[in-house]
Amino acid sequence: MSLTRAQFAGRDHCFQQIEKLTNSHILRGSESLCRLLRYLAEHSLDHPGVNLKEYQIATEVLGRAPNFDPQSDSTVRVQAGRLRVKLAEYYGHEGIDDPIVVDLPKGSYGLSFHVRGVEAGPERRQPATVTSFPERTNSKRERNPWMIATIVLSFVLAGALTTAALLWAERSEAKPLAVPSIPQSSKIFWNRFVSGPQQPWLIFSNGSFVGRPETGMRYFKPGSDLKPAILDHYTGVGEVLAVHQLDRVFQMFNAPIRVKRGSLFSLDDAKNNDLIFVGSPAENLTLLEIPGTQEFVFRRVASGPRKGDLGIFNMHPLPGEQPVYMASPSGQPTTEDYAVVSLGPGLDPTRSMLILAGTTTIGTQAAAEYVSRADRLSELLQRLHVSKAEELKPFEALLHVKIAQGVPVESALISVRAKH
Repeated sequence: MSLTRAQFAGRDHCFQQIEKLTNSHILRGSESLCRLLRYLAEHSLDHPGVNLKEYQIATEVLGRAPNFDPQSDSTVRVQAGRLRVKLAEYYGHEGIDDPIVVDLPKGSYGLSFHVRGVEAGPERRQPATVTSFPERTNSKRERNPWMIATIVLSFVLAGALTTAALLWAERSEAKPLAVPSIPQSSKIFWNRFVSGPQQPWLIFSNGSFVGRPETGMRYFKPGSDLKPAILDHYTGVGEVLAVHQLDRVFQMFNAPIRVKRGSLFSLDDAKNNDLIFVGSPAENLTLLEIPGTQEFVFRRVASGPRKGDLGIFNMHPLPGEQPVYMASPSGQPTTEDYAVVSLGPGLDPTRSMLILAGTTTIGTQAAAEYVSRADRLSELLQRLHVSKAEELKPFEALLHVKIAQGVPVESALISVRAKH
């Protein structure tokens, strides 16, 4: 936390800004994020310099059980990322003129409070040290004032030169910061996408809707709706967070990537590039035009109480597996979903295509998070019996996703199939 600025703004003013944020149009609809923001503010202002742990936030704010494991549950990191995005959005619109800016720096759970337009708060200055130069007892004349000034300036100059020399020596001896090593499992899995001659395309889904956000929206129905009424510039929060997560992966490799929404993507774009599709064929309609999954296929249920719902059909069930996997029924809190991670050849057989898709937007987010974590990739590569990049062949994997308060909290690998 930036203490000097918070003290300059005043503790009460900082809390007033927090209340303004929680009552804003951007945040007031998310009770969990508002609760998290208040908690982080109280801790940052009441206990400056004391780091918060993920376990503490999960159990005290997000209602997780005492057996919460931060290594396998990304709830806190996801919620912090959502809050960081909301704060940036608020100060870019509603709060553009607010005098106090609240920030959640990456890699930290401590809030920073900045006074807009004011430099860092004034540091406490020590009283100036005055050095006296007493006359010798046998001196009968007062010293010349100019001589005293010259002596003082000589000491100041000598001190400055000494300080500069020390700083230069320290800089000369400083070693460059160590760059974190990339986990081996990440290198193996992402090798074909970060080593290609061209930047891969990341295509995220954006379904076809009709209606207006302020009056209500629903999916486009080809049989009854007119095409000019389609709104195709909306996507789910899971796709947004998935793109963000994958962008961090490619930053780790220092590799560029191009992002495009599905409705603007054409098959001409797909011919000579590696492709990453984020979202199911129900919304990422380009997937309907190119070869996709073969073992775990997205389809609408044709009959029964779940008629019309999207499911993942298991084309060749193994013993103990279900023929169809579906998320929680609509009208009920979403507590589970299923997602597919599929790797195969692109339209050009020398290129690759990765599909990350759930039956809901949260499942899609979970699939992207799964392939972004080194420990999960190690699990997947072990199931595929892969230890080198060149050994990784086309496959399809099915994930079971547990959801709490709209956030994927756990993903389990159900089945893995080699693609032929």
